[in-house]
Amino acid sequence: MGRRPQVDHEELARLSAKGWSNADLAAHFGVTESGILQAKRSAGLSKPMTDHSAALPWKLARSHSQSGPATNLRNLSAAAQGRPVPKEKINTALRWARRLVDNGLDIAYDPEQGFHEIEASDVSHIAQILKTAETRLG
Repeated sequence: MGRRPQVDHEELARLSAKGWSNADLAAHFGVTESGILQAKRSAGLSKPMTDHSAALPWKLARSHSQSGPATNLRNLSAAAQGRPVPKEKINTALRWARRLVDNGLDIAYDPEQGFHEIEASDVSHIAQILKTAETRLG
């Protein structure tokens, strides 16, 4: 069994800066595209992933992961973390969250029923997410 090919981080950075695709880099270094992604992470060349765990603390069923509430919560989370969100998407998420908060509602989730609106308690999940996003957006 041969040695695994090594990806030179300096060369990877140079070629990435020139706009080489992951597929081209993988062919050049003799590794898979997944290997290139791992090498970029270890070389500090990839953007950190956005963490949506505060906005979506539930283990979502696959069928609910692209629903309106899940998408709105991810968009609010991204905005709260300073990530760019298209204007129409963040506006939709803000309108949705403000409607809930203004009506004393919160969002809940269970794998059987999916997302559903509930009466907000003193510590409203949606109110916290909305406040964080609005603070970051200014």
